[in-house]
Amino acid sequence: WWLLRASNTQDVLVARAESHTRDGLDRLLAQIDDQLAASGLERGPQAGH
Repeated sequence: WWLLRASNTQDVLVARAESHTRDGLDRLLAQIDDQLAASGLERGPQAGH
């Protein structure tokens, strides 16, 4: 699963993703990237923090 939401404390979007496998997580991150790209956005330098 994954969740993308506005931060309550900063002017950023927060993404959370969880999978049982690394391959599954990579697929979820690709879905998040696709969703961001559809809105003209991309993950920033703190992604994976």
